[in-house]
Amino acid sequence: MVKIGEINTLAVVKQLDFGLYLDGGDDGEILLPNRYIPEIWEIGSYLDVFIYLDSDDKLIATTETPLATIGTVAHLEVTGSSEFGAFMDWGLMKDLMVPFKEQRIPMLEGKSYSVFLYLDRSRRIAASSKLSNHLSENGKNAFKIGQQVILHIASRSDLGYKAVINNTHLGLLHNREAYGDVMIGSSLTGYVQDVRADGRINLMLRRPSASDRSDLAERILEGLTNTGGVSTLTDKSPPEKIHAEFQVSKAHYKRTLGLLYKQKKIKFDGGKIRLIKN
Repeated sequence: MVKIGEINTLAVVKQLDFGLYLDGGDDGEILLPNRYIPEIWEIGSYLDVFIYLDSDDKLIATTETPLATIGTVAHLEVTGSSEFGAFMDWGLMKDLMVPFKEQRIPMLEGKSYSVFLYLDRSRRIAASSKLSNHLSENGKNAFKIGQQVILHIASRSDLGYKAVINNTHLGLLHNREAYGDVMIGSSLTGYVQDVRADGRINLMLRRPSASDRSDLAERILEGLTNTGGVSTLTDKSPPEKIHAEFQVSKAHYKRTLGLLYKQKKIKFDGGKIRLIKN
């Protein structure tokens, strides 16, 4: 079977006045209209085509390349609306539909929104701006700390930017980690900063290094020295308190405490951290 909403490589089986017919296997022959026929082709040759449903819900092929395919996220402009939802320009003659129930906020003509493309129950290609309905926000067992990823900046909040990770997950690029040309709809190379206990994914734009942990370790030791060698800010403390003190995530803080413990520079004592004096 052909894959609707994706690029397929199909063989030319015959030509008629209105176009070429391609071999769609179990889905039968699929029309490639004359306006999309490339200059070089012959019966039996293979063409790379995008497959979707026409206005009569029949499979049709095009050699045009859409701005997004099934299972991916793109930032697209709204061109109009109907009683069923909004229409978006995705680079093909037939606009992309976003049903009202799949709009995170009401979509306005002329505005652009980040949407995820999916197949509805009728095998029609549709889009959704409710990204959390289609992408996982749980990064446990999915990413490693420091892993390089491709980010699509989807929306803005008080904490930072919500980003799509590799078209499969959602994470947060905190304000403190955002710099340069971070804009809604842009695609950037990023890194997984950490995965929280609840599975939420924190992101950063710079590659993590051992010097980051070394710098935090020095700040922790300096803080202990200034407080008489004792701190109540442990690996069990709330993330908010850790960030308020050191501007890092709880996972980063815990890893650095573990490093200091292994180096026998600190010890854990009844809900407190104590500096080990040499």
